[in-house]
Amino acid sequence: MDAMEFFQRSAGSWRSQRTTHHLPFRQAEAGGSEIQVETLAPDDSRVIEICQLHQVDPSLSVGGALVSWDGSMAWDKEDENHQGKSVFSLVPDDDTPKRGRLLRERGYAEVTPVVGRYEIDEDDALVLSTDYETMSIIERFWFPSPNLRIRTSTVKRFGGLNTATFCAEIRTESEPGNPSEAIPETKQDVSLATELPSIWGW
Repeated sequence: MDAMEFFQRSAGSWRSQRTTHHLPFRQAEAGGSEIQVETLAPDDSRVIEICQLHQVDPSLSVGGALVSWDGSMAWDKEDENHQGKSVFSLVPDDDTPKRGRLLRERGYAEVTPVVGRYEIDEDDALVLSTDYETMSIIERFWFPSPNLRIRTSTVKRFGGLNTATFCAEIRTESEPGNPSEAIPETKQDVSLATELPSIWGW
């Protein structure tokens, strides 16, 4: 599997259950979100625009995705929300389609355009690493089953590791044109999504 295939497997709508561990406070915060993933072809105008924004030749991109989300966390203030969307573009290294640069319209931790690195590891999981001015983030995504995606992330700020997050994401709707992924949510998916955090000790 290469990174673009992973994005194609991720296309559709997802319901995410999230637990974030604030390590300095030794406390955990629960939350949830609705996520939509739309795959984008290499010649899509949004992919071309994000390449141009980062001064990268658009012909080097193999495609990308538009990701939007709407969520909430237990410690949110009244005027706080977790809504947004971002365009991604994949630019593989010359020697392999399994790793390369991930161009983002906005970052995961800071609302600013950013370039990270991606890699498909030996377990066919997608690993993203992104460095910002004040922090660095490593994210890992994988599929225990076609309709269940697991995501973990760690955020390291100046002075050490600050947060670790675990997400279990269940597909609620496939992307139009992807009938192979249009599989109803199963009891196994729901059960595994519930059990995995305890397996990780989170």
